[in-house]
Amino acid sequence: MGFFSKLSHDEKFELLKIARKTIAQKLEGNDFQVKPDSENLNKKAGVFVTLKKSGQLRGCIGNFSDDEKIYQNVQKMAISAAFDDPRFNQLQTDELKEIQIEVSVLSGLKPIKAEEIEIGKHGLQLSAGFHRGVLLPQVPVEWGWDKEEYLNNLCLKAGLPQESWKEKGVMLQAFTAQVFSEKEFHLS
Repeated sequence: MGFFSKLSHDEKFELLKIARKTIAQKLEGNDFQVKPDSENLNKKAGVFVTLKKSGQLRGCIGNFSDDEKIYQNVQKMAISAAFDDPRFNQLQTDELKEIQIEVSVLSGLKPIKAEEIEIGKHGLQLSAGFHRGVLLPQVPVEWGWDKEEYLNNLCLKAGLPQESWKEKGVMLQAFTAQVFSEKEFHLS
């Protein structure tokens, strides 16, 4: 159920390079083929790829699917974050040098009660009927939210009114993530 091994410094660095090279090649109209030797990068797990420009969100797409190898999922999500996030225009070639890439490698989802949530540790997915919203564990930390603000913003992300998380029939699931960015490696 999702990835659980800790990625090494070199593996994190390699995933960030793969994400950037994949986007760069796509901008040039090419596909980037890579096959890492690392056993961890060939394991299967869900990932999110976040793009930031001048510290502001520029794209973020991910999935919990653990039917793809981590490096392949990073490639797919990097392309999606750059070109398919409906909140933003497609990334342009001249923007790439200004983009900072962040990767989150996810654990599996498991049910959680609101009182069990730990800010900075748990990412959350809220589901109610056709509504679903996901916030990565770093989001409430970045915004300085307490637990209630986190849950209320998760409801808004799912297209539901705040405090919907208290209602019967709303499913709350948690996950953890290994989060790392080019900033840590001084790549951007």
